[in-house]
Amino acid sequence: MPSLLDLRYRIEYLALRAIVALVRMVPIELAANASARAWRFIAPYDRRHKRALENLAIAFPEKSPAEREAIALAMWDNLGRVMAETMQIDRLIAEPDRIEIVSDKVFNRYAGKMGAVIGVSLHMGNWELAIWPLTASGKNPAAIYRTVKNPYVDKYLRDTRKDLYPGGLLGKGRNREEGQTTARLIMDFVRQGGRLGIVCDLHDRTGIPVPFFGKPARSVAIPAMIARRVGARIWMARCLRVGKQSRFQIELKELKVPRTGNQAEDVKWITAEMQKQFEAWIREAPEQWMWSNRRWG
Repeated sequence: MPSLLDLRYRIEYLALRAIVALVRMVPIELAANASARAWRFIAPYDRRHKRALENLAIAFPEKSPAEREAIALAMWDNLGRVMAETMQIDRLIAEPDRIEIVSDKVFNRYAGKMGAVIGVSLHMGNWELAIWPLTASGKNPAAIYRTVKNPYVDKYLRDTRKDLYPGGLLGKGRNREEGQTTARLIMDFVRQGGRLGIVCDLHDRTGIPVPFFGKPARSVAIPAMIARRVGARIWMARCLRVGKQSRFQIELKELKVPRTGNQAEDVKWITAEMQKQFEAWIREAPEQWMWSNRRWG
C-alpha cells in the first residue's frame, strides 16, 4: 500500500498530466496567448513581482517606476508563454521553422567538427530551446537541471525532453553531497567529448562574485572551471522570442578560454565575461529576461 507521501506525489503527477492534456488540446499559439494573459493579470499580486521590480531598479536606475513596471509585466507575459510552450516542447522542435539559428558563422564553422563543448545560456525567451544548435547538429547534448522532488513528475519531465536533450538530463542535486556527485559526472562527461548545456544566470552562493549591471553578483563558475581544465569550447547562446509568437531566434557566441599560468584568474575572467555578455543581451531585450529570480543575493 503506498505511503501518504507517495499518494500525494501520485496525485500531483496526475494533476500535472491533466493540465498538460488540456493545454495540448489547442494549438501552441492559442495556449501561449491564454497563458500569457493569465500570468500578466495574476503575477503582479505575487511577491516575486516585488523582487522583479527591485532587481529592475538595480539594473536600470535611470528608468522611471512606470517603465520598470512595464518591463516586469512584459516579463510575466513571456513567462506565461514559456509555461504553455514547455508543455508542448516536442511540438515546437518538431517544427524546425519555428527556431532560427541566426549565428550562421559560429554554427557552420564548428557544427561538423565539434569536440567537447559547454553551452551556457540564460533565462531569456524560451531558454530551454537555447540548446537547439547542439541538438540540430546531431551532437547529442546533455544538460544540467534542478531535480524535482516528486519522482513521478521528475521522470515525466525527463521523458518529455528526450528529443531536445538526447544525451540526457543530469540533476544538479538538492544538497552538497548530490551536487559534488553531479560535478564529477559532468566533468567526466565533458572530458570524454560530451556536449553539455548549463543555464548560468542565477545567484550561486558558492559562485564567484563578478560585476553584473554594475554590482557584484555571485555567479556560476562551473562552466569556466570545466572548460579551463579539460580543454572544452564554450558556446554562449541566447534564445530570443520573435514578437509575441512561439517562434525564436538563437544567437551564438564563442567565448575564448584563456589558459595562462594562473588557473584561478582564468576561471574568474571567463565567469566575468559570461556575465558581461548576459548583461549586454538583457539590455537589448529586458522584457524577455526573468527578473523575478534572486540574482544579487
